[in-house]
Formats: sequence, C-alpha cells, structure tokens
Amino acid sequence: MANVLIPGGGGYVGTVLAPQLVAAGHRVRVYDTFYFGQELKPGPDLEIVAGDIRDRARFAAACQGIDAVIQLACISNDPSFELDEGLSKSINFDCFEPMVVEAKAAGVRRFIYASSSSVYGVSDAPEVTEDHPLLPLTLYNKFKGMCEPMLFRHQSPDFVCTTIRPATVCGYSPRMRFDLTVNILTNHAVNQDRITVFGGGQKRPNLHIGDMCDLYQLLLDLPDAAIAGETFNAGYQNHTVMDIARMVKSEVEAEYPDKTSIPIVVTPTDDNRSYHINSDKIARHIGFRPKRTIEDAVHDVCRALKAGLLPNSMTDSRYYNVRTLKEREAA
Repeated sequence: MANVLIPGGGGYVGTVLAPQLVAAGHRVRVYDTFYFGQELKPGPDLEIVAGDIRDRARFAAACQGIDAVIQLACISNDPSFELDEGLSKSINFDCFEPMVVEAKAAGVRRFIYASSSSVYGVSDAPEVTEDHPLLPLTLYNKFKGMCEPMLFRHQSPDFVCTTIRPATVCGYSPRMRFDLTVNILTNHAVNQDRITVFGGGQKRPNLHIGDMCDLYQLLLDLPDAAIAGETFNAGYQNHTVMDIARMVKSEVEAEYPDKTSIPIVVTPTDDNRSYHINSDKIARHIGFRPKRTIEDAVHDVCRALKAGLLPNSMTDSRYYNVRTLKEREAA
C-alpha cells in the first residue's frame, strides 16, 4: 500500500495523518475542497489536489496509481450537516458509491471508510459491539451507516474493504476543531476560566487523534485476510460528558497553576446521543490498542495554546465547522 489517496485529507484528522504516513514511507495524495483552510505543505511524497468528491471525473483521475484510499471526506458533525441537508447529503451519501466504483475501476486495492460510532444513537447496552443495531438519531448518523453496506457490495479479493466506526476524536491538530467535546471543554477552561457542560449524563466514547492516525497506518500494513469485509469499533475511554469535564478541569488546573478552581456550569441540551462502545474486536482481530488518554489530549491542546499555535481560539471561525461553512456560504 505504497501510494495512498486521502479524500478529506485537509481536515482535522487528515492534517495529522498525511505527514505521519509520509514519514512512514508512503506516498500520499490528499484530495480536498479545503473549505476549512489548507494547513499541509506539499513535498516529494505529499501531493495536494484541490477537488470535490462529487466531481466524479476529477476523483477518478486522482485515483490513478493509487494502492489504498482512506475516505475521510464528509460534512462532519450534526450541526454542520443540518445547515444545508441537500448539500450535506450530496457529499456524505450520494457520491459515496460512485467514489467506491471509480476507486475499484482505477485499480485501487484497499478502501478504508471512516464511518462513525454515532451510528448507534442511544443505547442502554453496557457494551455496544459491532453487531449492535444501528439506531441513528440524525441524518448525519443515518447516512454514515447507510454508506457501509454500499462499500461492502464491492468487496472482492482484489478490492479489500474495511469500515471503521471511530469514537469522538480529540487532541491537537494543525486543522484544529474546537467543536468536539474534549477540545471544547479544554478551550473553555483555558480561555473562559469555566467549563460549560451541555447535559452531562450522556456517555461518549473518545479516541486520541494520535491513536486514530496510528490505526489508519496499521490498516495499510496488514494482510488482506485480517481486514477484508470487516467493520471495527475504534474507541478507548467511555465516559459521561460530566466525567470528561472533571478530567479537563483537573488537567487544566495542573497545567495552569494560576487557575486554582475552574467551575463546571451545567446547562440543558437536546443532544441525547449516548452509548458505550466496545472495542474488543479490533484488539482481538488486528491487535490495535490505543495508547493515549483523554488527559493526554487535554495536555496536547494546552501546550498548543501556550505555544501560540491556536490564536483567537474562542472567536476564529476556522476552528468551528458551522461558522466556517456559513461564512463561506458553502451551506
């Protein structure tokens, strides 16, 4: 899997993943509209292609000479999706199977799809495994789940397909997002001297961005038989939102000794997604076990804030998907 195409590679995960894969010896082609800015630097083994995944001919051209596709491109998270459901459906669902068809026709040998653990919606099950019914609460979750069987329709010995259902990713990225739970709470603790929790009782699985990228790298290296036709949950720590807030409070107070007692303020929410995902299958089948914690993610974000890598983190729209899409009139 020497040559890798990453649709959506200019996003939150992609801007960490692409340089990591280059450092590991891969040649990477990033294909992205760059709605949220372009943070990557092209090089001998990192090609940057500005393109829309709905442009079938352009995407087909980008697949030429590629061994593996890691499909990250989408309108990400529920509020962003709801800005313009027609636009979001066209990006997250309508063009998905044509992408798969073009990749296979171009001779791509491996297709890795980033679905979402939010496809489970609300579940009281103590351990939500990959066999759990999909009970999406929103169109974003629904279309993520509906793309999965589309991909597997094209599974064949020479076109290996795998779906990952990641937990909420957290930690620092050059294309930073401050609209993800751990990142939001850390930003508020550092810059507003308080943590606002919406609800608090919802269970939310999390995964450090470094572990997310390590997993994608591993999926390029494994033999076909280990991952062909498989769906894997990918999470680490399952905590309630209130538990996460308490972790953030503790870590930020340790990182910033002048912040002696950061209050946690609770407000109501209509976001009732709650589930406790079980990631035993991925450990058992391919040996993937995350190494980094929520606390590590908080430390990483704090260090980036201290280093001036995230200026105007409360006000700059580039850190917030909804604000950016509105300003660009993409939605």
